[in-house]
Amino acid sequence: MIFAPRSWPSSPAFAITTLIFGATAGQYRNVKLTVIGCSPAWPNPGGTQSGYLVEGAGKLLLDCGPGVLSQLRRREPWPTVDAIAVTHFHLDHVGDLVAWLWGHLIGPARGLPRTPLWLPPRGTAQLKELADPVEDTFEIREYVDGETFEVAGYHVTPFALAHFDAGAHGLRITDGRSTLAYSGDTGPTPALVELARGADLFLCEATLAEPEDGPRGHLTAAEAQAAAAEARPGRLVLTHRAVELPVPDGCEVAHDGLELELEPVSDPA
Repeated sequence: MIFAPRSWPSSPAFAITTLIFGATAGQYRNVKLTVIGCSPAWPNPGGTQSGYLVEGAGKLLLDCGPGVLSQLRRREPWPTVDAIAVTHFHLDHVGDLVAWLWGHLIGPARGLPRTPLWLPPRGTAQLKELADPVEDTFEIREYVDGETFEVAGYHVTPFALAHFDAGAHGLRITDGRSTLAYSGDTGPTPALVELARGADLFLCEATLAEPEDGPRGHLTAAEAQAAAAEARPGRLVLTHRAVELPVPDGCEVAHDGLELELEPVSDPA
């Protein structure tokens, strides 16, 4: 499989998209990834924080940071996602779950069906610290490290990673043909390599210019590249990176306006 770039309007309101094509029963079946937001813990100018929309068999939103709901509402009056899966409970990855709740309670989503929401272990209690009553808005489930669950037509496997003491997980998503590995936030850990091993696309955070002193919770671009070199994904795209940091040689960095396509070299059927 190979990636081919496509043009996209240069506007911070637009997001990076990746089309991942697989073949089923002799016909192409596409899985589209839209990077709704990829800013680090502070937003890039005009940027949105973490949110990644996977569309194919269903619509699965990975993380829901500040600004994500606003950007999704540019596409339709209220997001018609089949489910949301959260990597960890730092505000830049979950802040708009609060806005989502208020939209259901008294806003334009009032009366709409609840949204299935997959959380890391003990996530229900953490969500209730942000807002309540959550059960009126979300159908909540908690995933378990290493145990694959099915949601929105995908198989999703969580991998516990090393993001300080946040209980963060990376998520590996597949429709049986195409595979996306999403790191969320993490420092160096062998589990990151297993998360990304052989994936078609590896979205990996690269927050830092230099490694942190003390407990680790983020990666440099070089550390992300090293994990990818061992895992051998089809493509590495760096996320969660400030625009002020330079783009290292040989790296691709997610930014509003970039669109990517993953195409099969030949029809496997």
